[in-house]
Order: sequence, then structure tokens, then C-alpha cells
Amino acid sequence: MTSELAKTFDPAPIEARWYQHWESTGAFRPERPDAQPFTIVNPPPNVTGSLHIGHALDNTLQDIVIRYERLRGKDALWVVGVDHAGIATQMVVERQLEARQDKRTNYTREQFVDKVWEWKEESGGQITGQLRRLGCSMDWSREQFTMDPHFTRAVIKVFVDLHAKGLIYRDKRLVNWDPKLKTAISDLEVETREVKGSFWHFKYPLADGVTTADGKDYLEVATTRPETMLADMAVAVNPADERFASVVGKDIVLPITGRRIPVVADEHADPELGSGCVKITPGHDFNDFEVGRRAGFAAADMLNMLDAEANVCQTADGLVPAEFIGLHRFRRDGEDGARELVVARMKELGCLIPHVTTDKEGNAVEHDAEPRTIQTPFGDRGGVVIEPWLTDQWYVDAEKLAGPPMQAVRDGKIEIVPKSWEKTFFNWMENIQPWCVSRQLWWGHQIPVWYGPARNGEEPDEHAVRPVPFVATSEEDLLRQASDYYNKEIGEFLVFNGTEDYLRDGPSLDRMLKTELVRDDDVLDTWFSSALWPFATLGWPDDTELLRKHYPNDLLISGFDILFFWDARMAMQGIEFMGEVPWKRLYLHGLVRADDGSKMSKSKGNVVDPLGLIDEYGADALRFFMAAMESQGRDIKMDKSRVEGYRNFATKLWNATRYCQSNGIGASDTLAAPESRLAVNTWIIGEVTECLEKLDAAMADLRFDAAANTVYHFVWDRFCDWYLELIKPVLGAEEDSPAATETRAVAGWVLDQILVMLHPFMPFITEELWHAQGERAYDLIVAKWPDPRASVDPAAKAAIDWVIDLTTATRAAKNELGIAPGAKLEAWVANPSDVATRTIERSAAAIERLARLTPLHVGEAPAGAAMQVTAGDDVFVIPLEGVVDITAEKARLEKALATSEKEAKSLEGRLSNPNFVERAKPEAVEKARADHAAHSAEAERLKAALARLG
Repeated sequence: MTSELAKTFDPAPIEARWYQHWESTGAFRPERPDAQPFTIVNPPPNVTGSLHIGHALDNTLQDIVIRYERLRGKDALWVVGVDHAGIATQMVVERQLEARQDKRTNYTREQFVDKVWEWKEESGGQITGQLRRLGCSMDWSREQFTMDPHFTRAVIKVFVDLHAKGLIYRDKRLVNWDPKLKTAISDLEVETREVKGSFWHFKYPLADGVTTADGKDYLEVATTRPETMLADMAVAVNPADERFASVVGKDIVLPITGRRIPVVADEHADPELGSGCVKITPGHDFNDFEVGRRAGFAAADMLNMLDAEANVCQTADGLVPAEFIGLHRFRRDGEDGARELVVARMKELGCLIPHVTTDKEGNAVEHDAEPRTIQTPFGDRGGVVIEPWLTDQWYVDAEKLAGPPMQAVRDGKIEIVPKSWEKTFFNWMENIQPWCVSRQLWWGHQIPVWYGPARNGEEPDEHAVRPVPFVATSEEDLLRQASDYYNKEIGEFLVFNGTEDYLRDGPSLDRMLKTELVRDDDVLDTWFSSALWPFATLGWPDDTELLRKHYPNDLLISGFDILFFWDARMAMQGIEFMGEVPWKRLYLHGLVRADDGSKMSKSKGNVVDPLGLIDEYGADALRFFMAAMESQGRDIKMDKSRVEGYRNFATKLWNATRYCQSNGIGASDTLAAPESRLAVNTWIIGEVTECLEKLDAAMADLRFDAAANTVYHFVWDRFCDWYLELIKPVLGAEEDSPAATETRAVAGWVLDQILVMLHPFMPFITEELWHAQGERAYDLIVAKWPDPRASVDPAAKAAIDWVIDLTTATRAAKNELGIAPGAKLEAWVANPSDVATRTIERSAAAIERLARLTPLHVGEAPAGAAMQVTAGDDVFVIPLEGVVDITAEKARLEKALATSEKEAKSLEGRLSNPNFVERAKPEAVEKARADHAAHSAEAERLKAALARLG
């Protein structure tokens, strides 16, 4: 017995009701202990995050796959959780404190971390509720958090084990330093902005009377960061540059500091760029760091001129003049900094080479610098310019860990989809740099390293905070190691949880008598912990049943932008600790861009809120848009009209179901296709079979667009537009006739198949319609995937497709010539095919009702104006005498054709003009192309209409 549907489809109450039902009944993880496992893990969003359009795409694709595999009977597990987001979360809590005129440093580390946990319990995880609104069928019963105790244990074990293998070490290298947050940050947390800046040219005097080949006693260098000259250690020239061959190995005496620095030969210097000479500041530039190492400078000997807040400090050689000490690196808050003072002093010393321009009168005008637009790195959280800073940090030997994942991709153990991303993957992995995993924060996994004093006569670790490091899984492990090392009892040690804890209490007899061990202050990069996501979420390091069954995962769906930050590192850690790849397939999708193709950003004001789209159109419509537009290797352009179109699609299905209900069509009780004798029913069963085959093939290839469009066109075109139209006479005849009974059974079965096939894409409306169609033994979310056990009947397919072709062609021709859609026209076919003969004999009434052609004659058409339409190989001639005014219609079409051709030619001229294409706004060029295509298509349509008139 069906439940009558409301006249209007309203998604909001349906979505809320069904999601709560699914979650409360455990439908996202049904008990299937003997079923084949299928596992995916979601990229854990930040605990501070809210759903953005990229999340909506990423999680929609994952949910489509997991619902699809669940319907296919697998033990489908979608692991869900959130990342502790070290920097972002600490910033949120610190801002809350600032709002109360409070600050982090008023608390101990433990007290502050407690406050973060309080915030997490009260406000964290907003995004998990938003994922529910999207319809994500995740296993919420096992929701993970990267700071949970079991996960922390896994993180600590990985660090300790990697250190024991020599794959984690402490080193002095350059990092991306955020002077506001006072921590190292990853490349992903650096955003490049265009900044109006300057390009200064300086003279660097050669020492000891040395001159260049052309007699100059100086080398010219140029820089956008003049303040860094206070820590310059060399000037590089290209080894093939004959202009400077005589000065390689000679010295320069730096202005301001008086430091003697060498001229070195290095390929980094480009003879064609500027003067060909490059100042080298190894402690404050990534390229210079490498040049410095090639020149023989050890990292420990590289000069550092800035403190953690990017204020000038004294270099190790003590040559920075006192007037610079304490200045910020450049002008800030209206006060000049080191940059401005360096330029002033260089100008006073005659070492500034002016930038010369010409005014309107042709006079030379000197400027201190050349204006430049500079690509400048900013911290995406702190919002200040990032400083390359030389500091001791913990590093993972990524080069050694990268080998097995590369081999796994080569061997096919990891399939990257689309394959075009393999080249990028290999290029990055083959040139991988050490991975900095330490962060100067309080919130996160504190590095499990403690430092103690050196034993008598022992050389300390040069990179250690204190002389002797102990890497331990716990304090108990630490004390055991320290007891063995120092040959003392466990009670003879004092353990401090960081420098702050160590400095809090003054000297005491207890401290004097005991050996003090101080924990490293830093925490681990959040990418370090999330790299363990595929196996730590399943219980590792314990040998759990869940881990044995669901590792390796089957699929990872990820944005291409985190291929290296997350995906590659999961592959490294998975193979290292599990001995197997973390997942068998890696699907990389593109970005969701604004409608004009530009990247979405808050500053541009073009960010689209997915929750707003759900409010307006429903989650099903947004999900279907994401799937239909997700073409492998391409970004998606946001298009609200398409989302609206898919809302209309949902409404179409809703109304089609209402029509079925009004004609006694309810739920089917069979998985296999019902028996059918009528050609139209046999045809639609075959269409279901074809649709299912195409859908399964598309899903196997992860072609989400092909899968979505396959089911869309079947539902809209074949079922709603044609099948329901074709069966109206049968349903309108005697209610209990065998034909009507068969048709209701087939139509109910087809609608069920539609609901199942469409469910992964549009879960809410399909579940609602599934239950509205009658009593069900189970919810749609855990139903069985279609199994028609039927094939395409060639004769039925040929007949029905022929009627559809004839009707479509006739309607199009009428539209072109302005003939009323309902007008009945006489038609002739001279040499009908076998299909035409059979179909005309059996389905003349259907042809009359749909194509409005009656009577149909076999033979030559009478002479006179006529139009032709085709169906398959058959050509029908339809006389037009008395139907349209041939002369007037020709005149109308010719006038419209001339207009369209004129517009198309004009637009073609604009588009062939390089000045327009290169200088106009991209959206203007795009509109011109679209208009040109539209006018060209209209011209072709009008030509076809004229041709019909003869």
C-alpha cells in the first residue's frame, strides 16, 4: 500500500528525518561479519573547520562510493574523524583568551592544554554536524580524533621507532618561520600574495685592490630584501661567466658590517639575469642555503640575524652595528625597520646604485629602487610575511621512506586515478626534501624526547637542546633508559615537561642531588599524525580484528592539493609500519572554482557556502551537481543554475512517483525483472539492464560524471519522458486486464531499480520514495543492488526506439517551422524498413498520440512543398500545403538566419583579435565565445528549417 506523497517536494524535513533514522538504527555500518570488506577513510577535517565547497565535493564522492558498495552487500566501512589542527586550534583558544584580556603565557602548558580540551568539548567538531547535513554515511560510532589516547600512543610509537631506525633526526636547516605565531609551518600553510615592493641595486666593494675584467672594483648585486645583507656570507657568479672569472675565490668587504665574504662560482647565478652576481644569505633564503652548503658552509656556521619575532639580533661574528639590533626586519606600524636603515646607510656610503627613469620632459630622474610586484610568502594563519629561518628542528628522512611508495605505484599496488597524476607524484617523490615535523606550539603531540646532562668526558649532541637526548614511549621507558645510561636508581631523577616546567622552581637540595631530565618543548606537525590515519584509526599498534579486516583500505579520495602533504606520507608510513600499501587506489579530484573559473577566496568575495546551497536546493541537488561535474583531471566551475537544475530533476522524480501512485503502481516484490509480453515493458526492462551495466562500468572506473549522467538520462529521458508516456493508454484501459497488471508490475519494478541506482547520488529523496511506494522489509540504504537477470530484447528495443526517434524528429521539425505541437499531420513513407512496417501495424495509435502523425501512408507522397523527418533508416515526407504559408515562413527564416550569421561573424572577428582575447576580462572573452557558439548553432538550425521547406 503506497503512502500518498505531498504535491510539492520539500527536501529539508525529509533530509533531517532520514539522517537521524539512519544514524540511530546503525544503518551506516550494518553487521556483515562474513561480507567482503570495503574501506575508505575520510581526510580528517580540522576540528576548528566548517564545511566549505571543497569538503562538499570530497565527501560527496566518498559517500557515493560507500553507499554504492554497501548496496552491493559489502562490509562497507567509512572511517570518520577530525584532526586536532595544532596551529589553528591554538590560535582559536588564544583569541578567546585575548578577548578576555588574558593570554596563554599566564598559564602553564598543562593548564593551557586543558583549556583547549574544554574548547574542543564545547565548540569543536562543528563540521561533523555539517557533514551529516550533506548526507555522509560515516561510521560515527567509531569517530576518531588525532589527540585521542589510542591515537597518541600510535603517534609516539611511530616517532620512537623511526628514530631508532635513524629515520628521524634533529638538524639545523631553514624552515618557513611565522614570526607572529613563532613556529615553523608547512608549505601548505604558506600562501603567496602579490605585494608592491622594490628592487634595490648595491655595490659590493672587492677587497685587496682586486678588480673585474672591465676594471670595476665592486660587484653589483640586486635584492628585494636589503636587510638580509647584514648576514650575507658570499656572492655567487656563474662558473661559465667570463666577466667574473678573475674574481672567483677573491673577497668582498661588505659595507655596513665590514665582513669579508668570498666570491664563489655556482650554477645558481644566471649570467643573463641582472648583473649576473647574486648575494648569498644562507641563513635566510632557501636557494642561498643550498648555495652555501655547496660552497662549504656548515649549517651550524651559517649566520642568523633575526630572532623568533623577525627582529634583528647579533650575528655569531658580532659584526652587526648596534643601531640595527632590535629593529624589526622592515617597516612596521609606521616605524622604519632594518630594511629602511640598510638602504639609508648604503646610500650614505655611496654603495646604492640608483634606478634611473625619464620624466615627461625627457630628464633623467633617480630613484633609490626599481618598483616591482613581488610574489611574497605569507602565513595563512598568522597573516604576516614568512621568514626563512635557520633553526634546529626534527626531521623525517623522507628520501628513504619515499622509495617503497614509488615502487608500489610502478608495480600497480597503488593505482593513481587519473593516471596523469603519476608524473607529478614521481617528480616530487624523486626530489623530496627532509620533512620538518616539529612545531613550536603547546597544543599537539609533544615530542617524546627528554634531555639530560652529559656524562664526564662525553661529547654532547650538537643539535640537542641539552647534551643527551632520550627518545622514549613513556616516562617509565624514559626512566629505564636514563637509569641504564647514568647507572642510577630510578628515584634519582627529576622529570620536567619542558623548559617552562624546568625553570618554574628555583634551586633546591632535591634538584642538586638528582639528575634532571627535561622534555622537548615542541609538538609534532599535524601531518605527522594524520599520516597514520589508514591504520591508527583501526586500532594499530594493537593487532585488532578491525585492522586485520580493513587494512589496506580499498580507496582514498583526495584533493590533488594534498597529494604530497597527506597522501604520499600515508603511503610512506603505511608501508613502513604495516608492510603493505595503505590503499589500493588513490583518486585525485580537482578544485571547485568560482563560476568564472577563478579560485575561490574570501578576499575576492566569491566563496560559495555549501550549506547555503543545501538550504536553497537541498543536499541531494548539491550532491548530484558535484558528481555530474566531477570529470577526471578537471576542476569544477560552480554553477548555481546547474544545482537548481538537479533540484528540478529531483522534483521530476517526485512527480513521476506521484503519477505512478495515482495509477496503482507500488513497490515491487522481486529483485529480478517481472515477466513481460508488451514491447514497451520488455523495452524498459532492457533499458534498466543497459543503464545498470553502464553505471557499474563507470563506478568501476571512478567516472563519477559518467555514472551520474547515465542514471540521470535514464530517469529523465527513458522513464519519465517516454516510458510513462507510452504506457498511459494501457493504464487508462481496463484496470484488471493482463496488459495493465503486467505494466503496473513492470513500472513498479523499474521505479524501484531507479531508486536503488540513484540512492548513492541522491540518498534522501530516494529513501523517502522507497518507503512511500509501500511496505518494505528494509531501508533503501541497506537494500540489494539491482540484479535484473534480463537482457535487452532487440526487437522490442528497435520498435520503441523507432517510435521515439520519429516522435522526436517530428516535434523538432514542427518547432523549427512554427507549427503547433498538437497539430496532426499526414505522412508518407515510400520504402519502409521491416521495423517501420511492424511498428506502424502494431503501434499506429501510439504514433498518432505521440508524434501526432495520422494517417500514415506507405507510398510516394504527393507533389508540393513538404518537410522530411527520419526515424532510423526511414524517411517520412509530410506535406505542408495548407499547414504553413511557405513564402512567409521562408522570408521569416531567411531574415532570422541573416541576423544570426551577422552576429556570429561579428563575434568571430572579436575572438580572432589577439588584443581582445589577451586584454579583455576573462569573463568577457568567455561570454563572447558562448554567444558565438549560440548564434552559430541558431544559424545551422535555421538553415535546416529552410532546407525542410525546399
